Amino acid sequence: MPASQRKHDKQAVLRQHATLNPRPGGVTHTLFESSEFFDPDDVLQVKYEMLRLVNVDKRPISEAAKACGFSRPSFYQAQAAFETGGLAGLIAHKSGPHGGHKLTPTVLQFVTEARTTDPAVRAEHLAEWVHQRFGVQVHPRSIERQLLRKKKQR
Repeated sequence: MPASQRKHDKQAVLRQHATLNPRPGGVTHTLFESSEFFDPDDVLQVKYEMLRLVNVDKRPISEAAKACGFSRPSFYQAQAAFETGGLAGLIAHKSGPHGGHKLTPTVLQFVTEARTTDPAVRAEHLAEWVHQRFGVQVHPRSIERQLLRKKKQR
């Protein structure tokens, strides 16, 4: 397999695992220049090396951050993430709530029962009923998506 194909395949895997470096060109550290092991496309590896440069090699934060294509604030964010979550903490995570946090199991059971009783009831009406009964504003599309997920799980 040609080297360009291997690089492309590795980038696809890194993208899939949310570890593809969006700015590999900013990495100027010598370790990443000609090594098959050190890959500027692997943001997890780059961040770890940035932290190692400061903690083990005792390099200044600004120097390590610049060599790895990051800013000083990014260094401090990576440092805090590593301290609380280890290597996994260095992987970017989307902020904000994940999943239907307003659609609690109780609300979802109510919606499911209402849809079972009347399969033709529209999501807009279900949203109104949820608001009246539980005092929670839920977008009708959120209800539709959750009902579709539940249907796929069966």
